[in-house]
Amino acid sequence: MTAGSFDVRHVDLAAGDAGGHGRPALSIFWWKDLPLGARASLQDELPYGTPQLRQFAAEYAAAQLEARSSGLGAPLRATYERWPKRALSLEAALEAENLVETLDGFATPSSAPAHDISVVICTRDRGPALSKCLASLAAQRSAPGEVIVVDNSQDGNARDVCGQFPNFRYVHEPRAGLSRARNAGIHASRLNIIAFTDDDVEAHPGWTAEIARAFAERDVEAFTGLVLPARLDTVAQRSFQFTMGGFGNTFVPLTFDRRFFEETRPSGAHVWKIGAGANMAFRRSVFERVGLFDERLGAGAAGCSEDSELWYRLLATGGTCLYEPRAVVFHHHRSDWPGLKRQIRAYMKGHVAALVAQYDNFGDRGNIVRIGKQLPVYFVKTFVKSLFEGPPGRLGILASEMQGWLAGLQFLLRFGWRMRRTSMGVAATADKETA
Repeated sequence: MTAGSFDVRHVDLAAGDAGGHGRPALSIFWWKDLPLGARASLQDELPYGTPQLRQFAAEYAAAQLEARSSGLGAPLRATYERWPKRALSLEAALEAENLVETLDGFATPSSAPAHDISVVICTRDRGPALSKCLASLAAQRSAPGEVIVVDNSQDGNARDVCGQFPNFRYVHEPRAGLSRARNAGIHASRLNIIAFTDDDVEAHPGWTAEIARAFAERDVEAFTGLVLPARLDTVAQRSFQFTMGGFGNTFVPLTFDRRFFEETRPSGAHVWKIGAGANMAFRRSVFERVGLFDERLGAGAAGCSEDSELWYRLLATGGTCLYEPRAVVFHHHRSDWPGLKRQIRAYMKGHVAALVAQYDNFGDRGNIVRIGKQLPVYFVKTFVKSLFEGPPGRLGILASEMQGWLAGLQFLLRFGWRMRRTSMGVAATADKETA
């Protein structure tokens, strides 16, 4: 699936859209405003015929109804490897009625007001991409209460781009590091829900409305949403999406709670399965309870995983996170091969650093088991598989992953680094500012 250019097509099954002809495509299936699933197809498999579309509609609709209808077992809890724990009984399935009408109800766009949401975008030296991101936020169906752009560049080069959006607030944080930038956005924010996206993302027009609906309907502390590829024009973009799995491909809502944490804890709780920092939100009380983003982690510091480490703290202390794919953003993957390899290397380095931090914070040996046993086993299995049936470039990506793992091992020996714990954030800072 990595050879040749791919289109990204959006197919509305409720309208009987066949998805068009032409080049190979990743088809994103919707039911009106509800994302249902995705399927990659080569040119000779397109266009889809009517029987195929009916089959897709039946399969995807069944999954949505089970995950969203309380009479069929919803809400679903996430289990090992992020798969939903099925709760549908045969009796409930046989008694179900008006399924199409129910699905139409789930596909109704949210009209929830987003005036209690602060949106934070952290950016560094990406003017053109940032402009597209901000334009998508300016076009939201429910306007957020505030949009804060945190410029993490040395010279403040995002100021001119932000000037094109006078209703958005600009904050300059010249100290390098995504966690520092995110924490600066939290300190600058004034509302009860703080949502984050990235400067290489364009938000669906209903993004903030769906976040608002989720927090209004569910008693959760944190939220993640669906991240879809914006384009798949290059080999690097397709490799990230198809070989590495992109940012996940789950299209049903899931609850990540203490049970999920305990089930995966012996092997290092799989908090990276919860979602992506490009589409996440928190109640302000989370930062008051468990602290801010760990400034030792993230791009510009250890590499990444500042988001998953925060989710680890949240779940370890009894919190709950909702994954709701109705909130959609479109991510522009790295388009060049060297850039992708640097990204993968940074991801693995940051992942190991986060595992070390999690072990230090909670003493969970599963984090060390993952560093010293699970990841090496994964490398060996991937190497053997790639020799015989791996897609082009997989061994190069694996080499970058191994380089990142080796670079991450340094954090086990950096005792000064390990002693710097995450500070308990917003409340103490607010007290100082008002004193």
